[in-house]
Amino acid sequence: MTTLVFVHGWSVTSTSTYGALPQRLQQEARAQGIALDVADLWLSEYVSFDDAVTMPDLVRAFDHALRDLHLRGSRFACITHSTGGPVVREWLRAQRDRPGAFSTIRLTHLMMLAPANFGSALAALGKSVLGRLHASADGVEPGRRILDWLELGSAESLSLNLDHIHGDDRAQRGQYLFVLTGDRPDRSLYDHINSYTGENGSDGVVRVAAANLNARHAVLTRPDGGGDMLALNVTSAPRTAFKLIPGAAHSGDAQGIMAAAPEATIESLLRCLQVHDGDGYAQLCDAFDAENLARDADLVEFESAGPFPARVHLHDPRSMLIVRLTDESGEPMLGARVVLNAGTPPNPDWMPQGFMLDRQANSRQPNVVTFFLNHALLGGAARVADPRGHRRTLRAAVADHRPYSVTVQPADLGGLVHHAIATTLPGDDLFHALGPHQTTVLDVVLPRKVHEGVFRLTQRLEPEDFHHPLAGPDIP
Repeated sequence: MTTLVFVHGWSVTSTSTYGALPQRLQQEARAQGIALDVADLWLSEYVSFDDAVTMPDLVRAFDHALRDLHLRGSRFACITHSTGGPVVREWLRAQRDRPGAFSTIRLTHLMMLAPANFGSALAALGKSVLGRLHASADGVEPGRRILDWLELGSAESLSLNLDHIHGDDRAQRGQYLFVLTGDRPDRSLYDHINSYTGENGSDGVVRVAAANLNARHAVLTRPDGGGDMLALNVTSAPRTAFKLIPGAAHSGDAQGIMAAAPEATIESLLRCLQVHDGDGYAQLCDAFDAENLARDADLVEFESAGPFPARVHLHDPRSMLIVRLTDESGEPMLGARVVLNAGTPPNPDWMPQGFMLDRQANSRQPNVVTFFLNHALLGGAARVADPRGHRRTLRAAVADHRPYSVTVQPADLGGLVHHAIATTLPGDDLFHALGPHQTTVLDVVLPRKVHEGVFRLTQRLEPEDFHHPLAGPDIP
Protein backbone atom coordinates (compact mmCIF):
# COMPACT_ATOMS: atom_id res chain seq x y z
CA MET A 1 0.00 0.00 0.00
CA THR A 2 1.46 3.37 -1.04
CA THR A 3 0.32 6.64 0.50
CA LEU A 4 0.62 9.28 -2.20
CA VAL A 5 0.52 13.03 -1.52
CA PHE A 6 0.08 15.53 -4.38
CA VAL A 7 1.54 19.04 -3.96
CA HIS A 8 0.57 21.74 -6.47
CA GLY A 9 2.46 24.83 -7.61
CA TRP A 10 2.45 28.60 -7.15
CA SER A 11 -0.73 30.69 -7.16
CA VAL A 12 -3.12 27.71 -7.35
CA THR A 13 -6.56 28.36 -5.87
CA SER A 14 -8.40 25.10 -6.68
CA THR A 15 -7.65 21.39 -6.58
CA SER A 16 -8.91 21.25 -10.15
CA THR A 17 -5.27 21.99 -11.00
CA TYR A 18 -4.51 18.28 -10.56
CA GLY A 19 -6.84 17.44 -13.43
CA ALA A 20 -7.41 13.73 -14.03
CA LEU A 21 -3.90 12.72 -12.94
CA PRO A 22 -4.76 11.23 -9.50
CA GLN A 23 -7.61 9.09 -10.86
CA ARG A 24 -5.69 8.07 -13.98
CA LEU A 25 -2.67 7.11 -11.94
CA GLN A 26 -4.77 5.02 -9.59
CA GLN A 27 -6.49 3.23 -12.49
CA GLU A 28 -3.23 2.47 -14.31
CA ALA A 29 -1.54 1.34 -11.10
CA ARG A 30 -4.36 -1.07 -10.39
CA ALA A 31 -4.15 -2.40 -13.95
CA GLN A 32 -0.43 -3.06 -13.45
CA GLY A 33 -0.89 -4.64 -10.04
CA ILE A 34 0.57 -1.74 -8.02
CA ALA A 35 -1.25 -1.21 -4.71
CA LEU A 36 -2.57 2.35 -4.70
CA ASP A 37 -5.84 2.65 -2.84
CA VAL A 38 -8.00 5.76 -3.29
CA ALA A 39 -8.05 6.25 0.47
CA ASP A 40 -4.30 6.82 0.29
CA LEU A 41 -4.40 9.66 -2.22
CA TRP A 42 -4.13 13.11 -0.67
CA LEU A 43 -4.40 16.42 -2.54
CA SER A 44 -2.64 19.45 -1.11
CA GLU A 45 -4.26 22.84 -0.68
CA TYR A 46 -1.64 25.39 0.24
CA VAL A 47 -1.62 29.17 -0.04
CA SER A 48 1.15 30.81 -2.08
CA PHE A 49 -0.93 33.78 -3.27
CA ASP A 50 -0.59 35.74 -0.01
CA ASP A 51 2.30 38.24 -0.01
CA ALA A 52 3.06 37.49 3.66
CA VAL A 53 3.65 33.76 3.14
CA THR A 54 7.29 32.68 2.85
CA MET A 55 8.87 29.40 1.81
CA PRO A 56 9.74 28.54 5.46
CA ASP A 57 6.06 29.16 6.33
CA LEU A 58 4.99 26.62 3.71
CA VAL A 59 7.56 24.11 4.93
CA ARG A 60 6.38 24.45 8.52
CA ALA A 61 2.72 24.10 7.53
CA PHE A 62 3.46 21.13 5.25
CA ASP A 63 5.13 19.32 8.13
CA HIS A 64 2.12 20.02 10.36
CA ALA A 65 -0.30 18.73 7.71
CA LEU A 66 1.69 15.51 7.32
CA ARG A 67 1.49 14.80 11.04
CA ASP A 68 -2.31 14.72 10.78
CA LEU A 69 -2.29 11.90 8.19
CA HIS A 70 -1.31 9.13 10.65
CA LEU A 71 0.61 7.41 7.87
CA ARG A 72 1.04 3.65 7.83
CA GLY A 73 4.68 2.96 8.64
CA SER A 74 5.30 6.75 8.87
CA ARG A 75 6.28 6.92 5.21
CA PHE A 76 4.82 8.28 1.99
CA ALA A 77 5.52 9.07 -1.66
CA CYS A 78 4.93 12.48 -3.18
CA ILE A 79 4.10 13.91 -6.61
CA THR A 80 4.68 17.63 -6.98
CA HIS A 81 4.07 20.15 -9.71
CA SER A 82 6.11 23.30 -10.37
CA THR A 83 6.79 25.18 -7.09
CA GLY A 84 5.65 22.12 -5.16
CA GLY A 85 9.02 20.53 -5.92
CA PRO A 86 11.10 23.18 -4.10
CA VAL A 87 8.57 23.23 -1.23
CA VAL A 88 9.08 19.52 -0.53
CA ARG A 89 12.84 19.73 -1.07
CA GLU A 90 13.04 22.58 1.44
CA TRP A 91 11.04 20.41 3.85
CA LEU A 92 13.54 17.56 3.39
CA ARG A 93 16.38 19.94 4.22
CA ALA A 94 14.58 21.30 7.28
CA GLN A 95 13.83 17.75 8.40
CA ARG A 96 17.55 16.94 8.19
CA ASP A 97 18.85 20.16 9.76
CA ARG A 98 16.24 20.54 12.54
CA PRO A 99 15.31 17.00 13.60
CA GLY A 100 13.78 18.15 16.87
CA ALA A 101 11.42 20.62 15.21
CA PHE A 102 10.26 18.57 12.23
CA SER A 103 8.57 15.19 11.97
CA THR A 104 10.37 11.91 11.38
CA ILE A 105 7.92 10.91 8.64
CA ARG A 106 9.94 9.36 5.81
CA LEU A 107 9.56 10.36 2.18
CA THR A 108 10.58 7.45 -0.04
CA HIS A 109 9.81 8.74 -3.55
CA LEU A 110 9.72 12.39 -4.62
CA MET A 111 8.42 12.65 -8.20
CA MET A 112 8.62 16.25 -9.40
CA LEU A 113 6.63 17.33 -12.46
CA ALA A 114 8.07 20.45 -14.11
CA PRO A 115 9.71 21.58 -10.86
CA ALA A 116 11.02 25.14 -10.63
CA ASN A 117 14.12 23.90 -8.83
CA PHE A 118 16.30 26.76 -10.04
CA GLY A 119 13.35 29.13 -10.38
CA SER A 120 11.56 30.53 -13.39
CA ALA A 121 12.27 33.43 -15.74
CA LEU A 122 8.62 34.40 -15.27
CA ALA A 123 8.96 35.03 -11.52
CA ALA A 124 10.48 38.50 -11.94
CA LEU A 125 7.54 39.45 -14.16
CA GLY A 126 5.07 38.06 -11.62
CA LYS A 127 6.28 40.70 -9.18
CA SER A 128 5.95 43.47 -11.74
CA VAL A 129 3.04 45.87 -12.16
CA LEU A 130 1.45 43.59 -14.76
CA GLY A 131 1.77 40.62 -12.41
CA ARG A 132 0.14 42.51 -9.56
CA LEU A 133 -2.68 43.65 -11.83
CA HIS A 134 -3.27 40.08 -13.03
CA ALA A 135 -3.35 38.77 -9.47
CA SER A 136 -5.70 41.55 -8.39
CA ALA A 137 -8.08 40.68 -11.20
CA ASP A 138 -8.20 37.12 -9.80
CA GLY A 139 -8.93 38.43 -6.30
CA VAL A 140 -5.56 37.32 -4.84
CA GLU A 141 -2.12 38.76 -4.16
CA PRO A 142 0.88 37.81 -6.32
CA GLY A 143 2.59 35.87 -3.52
CA ARG A 144 5.62 38.12 -3.57
CA ARG A 145 7.68 36.25 -0.98
CA ILE A 146 7.36 32.97 -2.87
CA LEU A 147 8.18 34.77 -6.11
CA ASP A 148 11.32 36.10 -4.44
CA TRP A 149 12.42 32.47 -3.96
CA LEU A 150 11.45 31.59 -7.54
CA GLU A 151 13.28 34.46 -9.20
CA LEU A 152 16.30 33.24 -11.16
CA GLY A 153 19.47 33.43 -9.09
CA SER A 154 17.74 34.06 -5.77
CA ALA A 155 19.87 33.52 -2.66
CA GLU A 156 17.25 31.12 -1.30
CA SER A 157 17.13 28.85 -4.35
CA LEU A 158 20.92 28.85 -4.69
CA SER A 159 21.27 27.88 -1.03
CA LEU A 160 19.03 24.84 -1.51
CA ASN A 161 20.61 23.80 -4.80
CA LEU A 162 24.21 24.19 -3.69
CA ASP A 163 23.33 22.11 -0.64
CA HIS A 164 22.05 19.45 -3.06
CA ILE A 165 25.10 19.63 -5.34
CA HIS A 166 27.54 19.21 -2.48
CA GLY A 167 25.33 16.81 -0.52
CA ASP A 168 25.23 13.05 -0.29
CA ASP A 169 23.48 10.67 -2.68
CA ARG A 170 19.98 10.18 -1.25
CA ALA A 171 19.47 7.04 -3.32
CA GLN A 172 22.14 5.30 -1.24
CA ARG A 173 19.88 5.65 1.80
CA GLY A 174 16.66 4.63 0.11
CA GLN A 175 15.26 8.02 -0.83
CA TYR A 176 14.62 8.48 -4.53
CA LEU A 177 14.23 11.76 -6.40
CA PHE A 178 12.81 12.00 -9.92
CA VAL A 179 12.37 14.99 -12.25
CA LEU A 180 9.88 14.74 -15.14
CA THR A 181 9.42 17.82 -17.28
CA GLY A 182 7.85 18.82 -20.59
CA ASP A 183 10.04 19.71 -23.53
CA ARG A 184 8.08 22.54 -25.16
CA PRO A 185 5.52 25.28 -24.53
CA ASP A 186 1.86 24.99 -25.39
CA ARG A 187 1.79 27.42 -28.33
CA SER A 188 -1.91 28.10 -27.80
CA LEU A 189 -1.09 29.62 -24.38
CA TYR A 190 1.54 32.00 -25.75
CA ASP A 191 1.33 35.49 -24.26
CA HIS A 192 2.40 38.06 -26.85
CA ILE A 193 3.34 40.51 -24.09
CA ASN A 194 5.63 37.97 -22.44
CA SER A 195 7.89 36.02 -24.77
CA TYR A 196 9.04 33.68 -21.97
CA THR A 197 5.74 31.80 -22.33
CA GLY A 198 6.89 30.58 -25.76
CA GLU A 199 10.57 30.14 -24.97
CA ASN A 200 12.16 27.07 -26.53
CA GLY A 201 14.13 25.06 -24.01
CA SER A 202 11.27 25.45 -21.57
CA ASP A 203 7.75 24.14 -21.01
CA GLY A 204 6.37 27.67 -21.23
CA VAL A 205 7.01 28.44 -17.53
CA VAL A 206 10.06 26.50 -16.31
CA ARG A 207 13.18 25.95 -18.35
CA VAL A 208 14.23 22.32 -18.76
CA ALA A 209 17.65 23.17 -17.31
CA ALA A 210 16.00 24.86 -14.31
CA ALA A 211 14.01 21.72 -13.53
CA ASN A 212 16.93 19.30 -13.80
CA LEU A 213 18.78 18.49 -10.55
CA ASN A 214 21.80 17.08 -12.39
CA ALA A 215 23.49 20.42 -11.80
CA ARG A 216 27.04 21.67 -11.29
CA HIS A 217 28.85 24.19 -9.14
CA ALA A 218 31.83 25.84 -10.79
CA VAL A 219 34.19 28.25 -9.06
CA LEU A 220 36.59 30.66 -10.72
CA THR A 221 39.07 31.88 -8.13
CA ARG A 222 42.69 32.98 -7.85
CA PRO A 223 45.02 29.97 -7.61
CA ASP A 224 47.58 29.66 -4.83
CA GLY A 225 50.20 31.34 -6.99
CA GLY A 226 48.27 34.62 -6.95
CA GLY A 227 47.96 36.93 -9.93
CA ASP A 228 44.84 37.96 -11.80
CA MET A 229 44.21 34.67 -13.61
CA LEU A 230 41.32 32.54 -12.33
CA ALA A 231 41.37 28.75 -12.04
CA LEU A 232 38.21 26.73 -12.77
CA ASN A 233 37.01 24.02 -10.37
CA VAL A 234 33.79 22.06 -10.97
CA THR A 235 31.65 19.89 -8.66
CA SER A 236 28.73 17.80 -9.98
CA ALA A 237 25.58 16.92 -8.07
CA PRO A 238 24.66 13.32 -7.18
CA ARG A 239 22.85 11.68 -10.07
CA THR A 240 19.09 12.30 -10.21
CA ALA A 241 16.64 10.50 -12.50
CA PHE A 242 15.60 12.98 -15.19
CA LYS A 243 13.02 12.42 -17.91
CA LEU A 244 11.80 14.64 -20.74
CA ILE A 245 8.11 14.13 -21.50
CA PRO A 246 7.84 14.74 -25.26
CA GLY A 247 5.17 17.23 -26.27
CA ALA A 248 4.22 18.12 -22.68
CA ALA A 249 3.91 21.71 -21.49
CA HIS A 250 3.83 23.19 -18.00
CA SER A 251 0.07 23.52 -17.76
CA GLY A 252 -3.15 23.48 -19.74
CA ASP A 253 -5.80 20.85 -20.42
CA ALA A 254 -4.36 19.98 -23.82
CA GLN A 255 -0.62 19.54 -23.15
CA GLY A 256 -0.15 20.13 -19.42
CA ILE A 257 2.21 17.58 -17.88
CA MET A 258 -0.16 17.21 -14.93
CA ALA A 259 -3.57 18.59 -15.87
CA ALA A 260 -3.72 16.77 -19.23
CA ALA A 261 -2.43 13.55 -17.60
CA PRO A 262 -0.59 12.43 -20.76
CA GLU A 263 0.19 8.74 -21.11
CA ALA A 264 3.92 9.43 -20.93
CA THR A 265 3.49 11.14 -17.55
CA ILE A 266 1.42 8.26 -16.12
CA GLU A 267 3.79 5.62 -17.48
CA SER A 268 6.88 7.44 -16.17
CA LEU A 269 5.40 7.98 -12.70
CA LEU A 270 4.56 4.29 -12.38
CA ARG A 271 8.12 3.39 -13.39
CA CYS A 272 9.35 5.70 -10.64
CA LEU A 273 7.05 4.15 -8.03
CA GLN A 274 8.43 0.71 -8.85
CA VAL A 275 11.97 1.65 -7.83
CA HIS A 276 12.82 0.05 -4.49
CA ASP A 277 16.62 -0.11 -4.36
CA GLY A 278 19.77 1.61 -5.60
CA ASP A 279 20.27 -0.74 -8.52
CA GLY A 280 16.72 -0.19 -9.75
CA TYR A 281 17.19 3.57 -9.44
CA ALA A 282 20.42 3.49 -11.45
CA GLN A 283 18.77 1.39 -14.15
CA LEU A 284 15.89 3.86 -14.44
CA CYS A 285 18.36 6.76 -14.63
CA ASP A 286 20.10 4.98 -17.52
CA ALA A 287 16.79 4.28 -19.27
CA PHE A 288 15.64 7.89 -18.92
CA ASP A 289 18.98 9.15 -20.28
CA ALA A 290 18.67 6.93 -23.35
CA GLU A 291 15.09 8.10 -23.95
CA ASN A 292 16.17 11.73 -23.60
CA LEU A 293 18.86 11.23 -26.25
CA ALA A 294 16.23 9.83 -28.62
CA ARG A 295 14.03 12.85 -27.95
CA ASP A 296 16.93 15.25 -28.58
CA ALA A 297 17.49 13.65 -31.98
CA ASP A 298 13.91 14.59 -32.92
CA LEU A 299 14.43 18.32 -32.46
CA VAL A 300 12.30 19.90 -35.21
CA GLU A 301 8.86 21.32 -34.45
CA PHE A 302 6.59 23.04 -36.97
CA GLU A 303 4.09 25.53 -35.60
CA SER A 304 1.08 26.36 -37.72
CA ALA A 305 0.84 30.05 -38.62
CA GLY A 306 -2.49 30.04 -40.45
CA PRO A 307 -2.15 31.23 -44.05
CA PHE A 308 1.57 31.90 -43.56
CA PRO A 309 4.46 29.43 -43.71
CA ALA A 310 4.82 27.31 -40.60
CA ARG A 311 7.19 28.58 -37.93
CA VAL A 312 10.18 26.32 -37.35
CA HIS A 313 11.39 25.57 -33.81
CA LEU A 314 14.63 23.68 -33.16
CA HIS A 315 14.63 22.10 -29.70
CA ASP A 316 18.35 22.11 -29.06
CA PRO A 317 19.53 21.22 -25.56
CA ARG A 318 20.04 24.42 -23.58
CA SER A 319 22.19 25.23 -20.56
CA MET A 320 21.53 27.73 -17.81
CA LEU A 321 24.53 29.51 -16.29
CA ILE A 322 23.97 31.42 -13.03
CA VAL A 323 26.94 33.71 -12.41
CA ARG A 324 27.58 35.15 -8.94
CA LEU A 325 30.21 37.90 -8.83
CA THR A 326 31.98 38.56 -5.53
CA ASP A 327 35.48 39.35 -4.37
CA GLU A 328 37.70 37.55 -1.90
CA SER A 329 36.13 39.39 1.04
CA GLY A 330 32.63 38.33 0.02
CA GLU A 331 31.63 41.77 -1.26
CA PRO A 332 29.21 41.65 -4.21
CA MET A 333 30.71 42.94 -7.43
CA LEU A 334 28.24 45.51 -8.72
CA GLY A 335 28.60 46.98 -12.19
CA ALA A 336 31.14 44.38 -13.31
CA ARG A 337 30.94 43.12 -16.88
CA VAL A 338 31.12 39.40 -17.68
CA VAL A 339 32.47 38.62 -21.14
CA LEU A 340 32.40 35.12 -22.66
CA ASN A 341 35.23 34.42 -25.08
CA ALA A 342 36.00 31.71 -27.62
CA GLY A 343 39.19 30.37 -29.13
CA THR A 344 42.88 31.03 -28.59
CA PRO A 345 43.68 33.84 -28.02
CA PRO A 346 40.32 34.53 -26.32
CA ASN A 347 38.00 36.68 -28.39
CA PRO A 348 34.36 37.53 -27.60
CA ASP A 349 33.67 38.04 -31.31
CA TRP A 350 34.39 34.36 -31.96
CA MET A 351 31.50 33.04 -29.87
CA PRO A 352 29.05 31.01 -32.03
CA GLN A 353 26.27 33.06 -33.54
CA GLY A 354 23.00 32.59 -31.65
CA PHE A 355 24.54 30.95 -28.57
CA MET A 356 23.14 33.59 -26.16
CA LEU A 357 19.39 33.24 -25.73
CA ASP A 358 18.64 35.37 -22.67
CA ARG A 359 20.15 37.03 -19.63
CA GLN A 360 18.41 38.18 -16.47
CA ALA A 361 19.85 39.85 -13.36
CA ASN A 362 18.28 39.08 -9.99
CA SER A 363 16.34 42.11 -8.75
CA ARG A 364 17.45 41.71 -5.12
CA GLN A 365 21.05 40.58 -5.83
CA PRO A 366 22.10 42.42 -9.01
CA ASN A 367 25.55 40.80 -8.83
CA VAL A 368 23.83 37.50 -9.77
CA VAL A 369 23.07 37.14 -13.48
CA THR A 370 21.48 34.15 -15.21
CA PHE A 371 22.49 33.37 -18.79
CA PHE A 372 20.47 31.03 -21.02
CA LEU A 373 22.72 29.38 -23.59
CA ASN A 374 22.32 27.08 -26.59
CA HIS A 375 24.45 24.11 -25.53
CA ALA A 376 24.23 22.47 -28.95
CA LEU A 377 25.74 25.49 -30.70
CA LEU A 378 28.49 25.83 -28.10
CA GLY A 379 29.47 22.18 -28.53
CA GLY A 380 29.13 22.10 -32.30
CA ALA A 381 25.97 20.93 -34.05
CA ALA A 382 25.40 18.78 -37.11
CA ARG A 383 23.38 19.97 -40.07
CA VAL A 384 19.62 19.93 -39.46
CA ALA A 385 17.72 18.65 -42.48
CA ASP A 386 14.15 19.64 -43.22
CA PRO A 387 11.93 16.59 -42.47
CA ARG A 388 9.65 17.75 -45.31
CA GLY A 389 12.51 17.28 -47.77
CA HIS A 390 15.93 16.12 -46.63
CA ARG A 391 17.73 17.94 -49.41
CA ARG A 392 16.64 21.19 -47.78
CA THR A 393 18.55 22.51 -44.78
CA LEU A 394 16.95 24.14 -41.76
CA ARG A 395 20.33 24.90 -40.18
CA ALA A 396 23.81 24.35 -41.56
CA ALA A 397 26.38 22.49 -39.47
CA VAL A 398 27.94 24.61 -36.74
CA ALA A 399 31.53 24.05 -35.65
CA ASP A 400 32.43 24.38 -31.99
CA HIS A 401 34.57 27.39 -31.13
CA ARG A 402 36.26 25.97 -28.04
CA PRO A 403 37.89 26.59 -25.68
CA TYR A 404 35.53 29.01 -23.97
CA SER A 405 36.76 31.39 -21.30
CA VAL A 406 35.49 34.18 -19.07
CA THR A 407 36.81 37.69 -18.62
CA VAL A 408 35.49 39.88 -15.79
CA GLN A 409 35.84 43.63 -16.19
CA PRO A 410 35.18 45.37 -12.84
CA ALA A 411 33.71 48.87 -12.72
CA ASP A 412 36.51 50.03 -10.37
CA LEU A 413 39.97 49.65 -11.85
CA GLY A 414 41.78 52.21 -9.68
CA GLY A 415 41.85 53.74 -6.21
CA LEU A 416 42.94 52.71 -2.75
CA VAL A 417 40.77 49.60 -2.94
CA HIS A 418 39.78 48.24 -6.31
CA HIS A 419 39.70 45.18 -8.52
CA ALA A 420 41.59 44.23 -11.67
CA ILE A 421 40.42 42.68 -14.91
CA ALA A 422 40.63 38.90 -14.49
CA THR A 423 40.30 35.99 -16.89
CA THR A 424 40.40 32.20 -16.77
CA LEU A 425 43.66 30.32 -16.90
CA PRO A 426 44.79 29.09 -20.35
CA GLY A 427 43.70 25.49 -20.76
CA ASP A 428 40.54 25.84 -18.66
CA ASP A 429 37.49 25.37 -20.90
CA LEU A 430 34.19 26.66 -19.52
CA PHE A 431 32.37 24.14 -21.72
CA HIS A 432 33.44 21.39 -19.29
CA ALA A 433 31.32 23.11 -16.63
CA LEU A 434 28.17 23.12 -18.77
CA GLY A 435 25.76 20.25 -19.40
CA PRO A 436 22.86 19.80 -21.85
CA HIS A 437 19.50 20.51 -20.15
CA GLN A 438 21.45 21.42 -17.00
CA THR A 439 22.18 24.39 -14.77
CA THR A 440 25.63 25.47 -13.63
CA VAL A 441 26.16 27.89 -10.76
CA LEU A 442 29.37 29.78 -11.49
CA ASP A 443 30.98 31.66 -8.60
CA VAL A 444 33.51 34.20 -9.85
CA VAL A 445 35.71 35.39 -7.00
CA LEU A 446 37.93 38.34 -7.90
CA PRO A 447 41.11 39.33 -6.07
CA ARG A 448 40.60 42.47 -3.97
CA LYS A 449 43.39 45.01 -4.42
CA VAL A 450 44.08 46.85 -1.15
CA HIS A 451 46.90 49.39 -1.39
CA GLU A 452 49.28 50.29 1.42
CA GLY A 453 47.96 53.86 1.35
CA VAL A 454 44.84 52.64 3.19
CA PHE A 455 46.85 52.39 6.43
CA ARG A 456 50.30 53.87 7.11
CA LEU A 457 52.35 54.46 10.24
CA THR A 458 54.52 57.55 10.62
CA GLN A 459 57.02 58.84 13.19
CA ARG A 460 56.55 62.46 12.15
CA LEU A 461 55.00 64.20 15.15
CA GLU A 462 54.09 67.47 13.46
CA PRO A 463 50.55 67.63 11.95
CA GLU A 464 50.34 66.12 8.49
CA ASP A 465 47.34 66.26 6.15
CA PHE A 466 46.44 63.06 4.31
CA HIS A 467 43.29 64.15 2.49
CA HIS A 468 44.81 62.79 -0.71
CA PRO A 469 46.88 59.75 0.23
CA LEU A 470 49.19 58.11 -2.24
CA ALA A 471 47.90 54.64 -3.04
CA GLY A 472 51.32 53.01 -3.18
CA PRO A 473 51.72 49.35 -4.10
CA ASP A 474 48.98 46.86 -3.33
CA ILE A 475 49.37 44.69 -0.24
CA PRO A 476 50.34 41.10 -1.11
